Amino acid sequence: MKIAIINGPNLNLLGTREPSIYGSQSFEQYFTDLHKMFPQVEFRYFQSNIEGELIDELQKVGFEYNGIILNPGGYTHTSVAIGDAIAAIKAPVVEVHISNVHAREEFRKLSHLSGKSAGSIIGLGLKGYELAVRWLIDHL
Repeated sequence: MKIAIINGPNLNLLGTREPSIYGSQSFEQYFTDLHKMFPQVEFRYFQSNIEGELIDELQKVGFEYNGIILNPGGYTHTSVAIGDAIAAIKAPVVEVHISNVHAREEFRKLSHLSGKSAGSIIGLGLKGYELAVRWLIDHL
């Protein structure tokens, strides 16, 4: 099974960015843990702060991988284009957010992606990625 994890803007700063919200572990450290938890999965990881690069990556892996875990960061609330990319590809996408976006600023309650994703995991910290992998394994 091949699963791609795509992280959007500012998620390269996990571990140092607002640890009270996002925790103190970098995604690279957590990614190592995911490999250990799921040795049967071939993972691909991509992070970008640039909307077009995220769309390019979705299109690239969306026909080759079994599933995608996407944390689009702030683009969740602004990018119709990323939502359109999700709708255009074959692989199911699980939207993941580390923080509970519904308990934050009002503008964060809007997602242009949730309706086009297979599901969403919100507010469970980095554990959300593990849960998304488990769901993809069980449903593909």
